[in-house]
Amino acid sequence: MLLFVDNLATVDFSFLDARRGLLGETWLADIQLEGALDEQGMVCDFGIVKKRLKVWLDEELDHRLLVPLRSPQLTLKENGDQLDLHWRFGDREETIHLRCPRQAVALVDAEELTRESVAKWCIERLDQASLFPAHTQLNLAFTTEHIDSAFYHYSHGLKKHEGNCQRIAHGHRSKIAIWADDIGSPALENEWASRLRDIYLGTREDLVDEPEGGDYCRFAYSAPQGEFELTLPRRCCYLMDTDTTVELIADHIARETQAEYPTSRIRVQAYEGLNKGAIAVADSTG
Repeated sequence: MLLFVDNLATVDFSFLDARRGLLGETWLADIQLEGALDEQGMVCDFGIVKKRLKVWLDEELDHRLLVPLRSPQLTLKENGDQLDLHWRFGDREETIHLRCPRQAVALVDAEELTRESVAKWCIERLDQASLFPAHTQLNLAFTTEHIDSAFYHYSHGLKKHEGNCQRIAHGHRSKIAIWADDIGSPALENEWASRLRDIYLGTREDLVDEPEGGDYCRFAYSAPQGEFELTLPRRCCYLMDTDTTVELIADHIARETQAEYPTSRIRVQAYEGLNKGAIAVADSTG
């Protein structure tokens, strides 16, 4: 007998890709639990499955940076609770350098990160004996939201956040919808999705090094979980004068768009991963 739970959890994270660099992503977790029926006529209580596995995914994957531990692109050093990693990517052999607390990173035992390799790693790490009844077998699969409109991948960090959003390299795969004078504008949506494709959204006050004519930007800040530092190619960065909450992202896009089209009323619906986000409006009255 198979017990299944679709869309058990949503995990928002970033990961390192050998071609594209640092990518924000959002996955949905689907599970099947195979086993015999118990005296209640169940494989396992739904509540137990959902609670235990969702907690594990939230703690081990959500709002972390996923790193393929066996990739030749990676150079990794551990110093106590701190990680220091370098990542080479793309045809240009560009690099990403990250220093952060260990808890901000998931070191996945794989050469390349795919939905299948991450699911396999999760199953191998899960202590199924303590999570689920004996003689049951867990199957885990990750899927992505089907999006037939404009979307983009972005990474960021929120140093003022008390929770895991403070981690400097976590992210989302997000839709965007834009209206000009209450008329949907796919052209504006695609323009912003292209502008923010595979981007790191950085707060200008966190930028500690941007050499004149340099090709890299270095961000650093202190947060409740520790010290964070991230260096990556300038072309992969988009700077904002504010923090990068989804509310302020929506407001930024609305104001920037309205400045380009000053006679229009611009409404922006910016998503932060799946089914959540913020709406901002900008017009000539401010």
